[in-house]
Amino acid sequence: MTDPLHNVFWSALAGPHAPWAAGTATARRYARGFTPLLAFADMEQPDAQALLPFCESGEQFYCADWTGAAPPGWRVDFDGTMYRMAWDAELPAGDRAREALPLRPEHADHALQLAQLTRPGPFGPRTLEMGDYFGIFEGERLVAMAGERAHAPGLREVSGVCTHPDFQGRGLARGLMELLVRRQLLRGERPFLHVMTANTGAVALYERMGFAVYRECAIRVVTRTDRP
Repeated sequence: MTDPLHNVFWSALAGPHAPWAAGTATARRYARGFTPLLAFADMEQPDAQALLPFCESGEQFYCADWTGAAPPGWRVDFDGTMYRMAWDAELPAGDRAREALPLRPEHADHALQLAQLTRPGPFGPRTLEMGDYFGIFEGERLVAMAGERAHAPGLREVSGVCTHPDFQGRGLARGLMELLVRRQLLRGERPFLHVMTANTGAVALYERMGFAVYRECAIRVVTRTDRP
């Protein structure tokens, strides 16, 4: 049986997150507003053409493991690599984020503003609905957050990890991550995350926390163009 972590975004879109998916039996995307991610059942032969009817011209998406020339209807904006890392350690104490508050849909504007400032990765106005998100506030301002994005069988992604530049260096994001990891492990789920391979500082931090590299993946940003 194939490990769902190997093609984890497809495992999510064809599994627990299927109610939020649009597409076909070979290619799917998250519904608008959740997160601009798409995935393919066969990573070696991605059926990008199948997604054209489900995407609007000008929409931009992120996709793991899609390489090679883009077919008509798609433009490649960025190609890079990232690590998929999975938890490989004991249960963390989870006591570093005592100030953390659950983030609800009513906090979407705060979360979007922080994500746009810090660019932790794909984030949409409904991303907070995809799992548990926690944040730390300074007055009315959200200054750090982390949460759960992809949910595949037995797996939960730690994502949206970011801290306002004025509050970095205090361990806020790490505390939120440990809170999430602890909750996931206690639910019987294995935490995982993604980090760009060039971000060596973050990779080293995650390894110290208890994550280990599962595999290196291609990461691509694409835009749906007008049909030829």
